[in-house]
Amino acid sequence: MKTIKIVGVPEHFNLPWHLCIENGEFEKAGIDLQWTDVPEGTGKMCQMLREGETDIAVILTEGIVKDIVAGNPSKIVQIYVKSPLIWGIHVGANAPYETLSDLENTTAAISRLGSGSHLMSFVNAQKNGWNTSDLQFEIVHTIEGAVTALSCGTADYFMWERFMTKPLVDNGTFRRIADCPTPWPCFVIAVRNEILEKEMPVISQILEIINATTEEFKSIPSIDRTLASKYNQKIEDIQEWLRVTHWSQKQIDKTTIENVQNQLHTLNIIEKMASYETIVK
Repeated sequence: MKTIKIVGVPEHFNLPWHLCIENGEFEKAGIDLQWTDVPEGTGKMCQMLREGETDIAVILTEGIVKDIVAGNPSKIVQIYVKSPLIWGIHVGANAPYETLSDLENTTAAISRLGSGSHLMSFVNAQKNGWNTSDLQFEIVHTIEGAVTALSCGTADYFMWERFMTKPLVDNGTFRRIADCPTPWPCFVIAVRNEILEKEMPVISQILEIINATTEEFKSIPSIDRTLASKYNQKIEDIQEWLRVTHWSQKQIDKTTIENVQNQLHTLNIIEKMASYETIVK
């Protein structure tokens, strides 16, 4: 039995992995795939790849591209979710902000530097013509940390996946004032280079198993009810999320990698551009 460690966010996108693990599909292939939820998100997962605490990460595209350019010894082996991530832009229920323009020159809550919530704050600012050098951040680590920061006023807004944050909008903790979709496929699968060198046949098997599940995921009977129950969502929200979410079984192309790097470079998030071969296996 070959042990492989994998990390991802505790969100509905990753249910296919849990189903494969619960159904013993990796085990049947002689693989002990050990999943760890990382609620802190992309920045923490990049750190875990760098430090050898995980072998694989199911991770935001822009976050891992930035970190590989900065020296993370990993590569992207495949797109996992090809549709954009819809980032909701949230404020506290009693905050004075009504429109997106009200948030210019205010403080964004982010999970950590280099996280998706950090990088997308720059993308959102550029999109709205704000001066990105004026952006201010409060590191909150998790969604619970963001609730505290927005409640007590140490931060003014918080960008997080729209559907996972919806229960906090429904219960009156947050108000969502806008959306900001990523201009690229949202999730990729990244693997440490050491594992790619030593265990490429095992990685190929893992991809084969997960791809078979994601191809059929939407047609699993009552999958909407399963997701709603497991992730504390309203059934109609999950049905909308399923309509707009599309998994992939293909590798990321050169144009997309160039697009991500160009945007990160324009925003001064990366200093240099890396070759496609540096980033992608």
